[in-house]
Amino acid sequence: MPGIHEVAQLAGVSAATVSRALSGRGSVSPATRERVVAAANELGYVVSSSASGLATGRTRNVGVVIPFLNRWFYGAVIEGAESALLEQGYDLTLYNLGGSDEERRLVFEHFLLRKRVDAVIAVSLELTPDEVQRLIDLDKPIVGVGGPLPGVRTLSLDDVELGRLATEHLLALGHTDIAHIGGDALEMDFHLPTNRRHGYEQAMRAAGLETLDRHFHAADFTMQGGYRAAKQLLGNPVGRPTAIFAASDEMAIGAILAARDLGMHVPGDVSIIGIDDHELAEFFGLTTIAQFPDMQGRMAVEVLMDELHPGERSADELNIDLPYELVVRSSTARR
Repeated sequence: MPGIHEVAQLAGVSAATVSRALSGRGSVSPATRERVVAAANELGYVVSSSASGLATGRTRNVGVVIPFLNRWFYGAVIEGAESALLEQGYDLTLYNLGGSDEERRLVFEHFLLRKRVDAVIAVSLELTPDEVQRLIDLDKPIVGVGGPLPGVRTLSLDDVELGRLATEHLLALGHTDIAHIGGDALEMDFHLPTNRRHGYEQAMRAAGLETLDRHFHAADFTMQGGYRAAKQLLGNPVGRPTAIFAASDEMAIGAILAARDLGMHVPGDVSIIGIDDHELAEFFGLTTIAQFPDMQGRMAVEVLMDELHPGERSADELNIDLPYELVVRSSTARR
């Protein structure tokens, strides 16, 4: 198969000029571009990322680092990012940092720092100042998704506000005995479980209501965890809450299944709300706060293109607030 040097020889130009002409980036005269394209067509040359990288120093590959590989939310963010990157002619390399500290160190000290990626998207990960500086020193732009990172362009949600909005929806329906299924002892990055619990507590206090210890139960952001927590909250008829705010849709779906197994009707006996707008939320009739993870991935790529190709797009502020929306379905009803 012919390579970039054969095209350059036939067109009478350098390999760097071939790369600029075929990528559409950089200054090349129309006549030279036409000559290069004609030579490439004659030889049947197809641009490869490795050949382009030799001339430009770019791999057209973006590294995405995530804390979990087997969670719906992260998969949805990755799908959005991958789709947007493909539209821009970029590949995606995924790094799952859910393992040991040593694996994380290897990723940041070796894999990401080699000429394997042009830039990095960090999803729901609080990068350390050292990790950020290593990437900046090697001119690898970073975009964070999920919370603020000092000195890095980020897209983030106000998780306190999400918790408050979910709780206020239940309060507006007349519920006063509202339980919360939140994060377990393993705090997630950007203090997401704590912030959503703070939003719940703020809404309850604003309504003049106490937040009782027996109305909080920790879980691990899975359906199984939500199921177990809801069984504890709803299993005792004494002091049973009339509504549950779960900090994720997967836990909320687990709570719906637990209520059904206990012979309770949702929302007749207990109203349940979550956060995410999981792909199964509509199937379960779950009221939720949608946070559009697919859109988050696409938005992260848009911001990254600003960093990789300055001047082609207008730069936005350092931190961008992500959109969210209350989606009311059949799992919540008036008390």
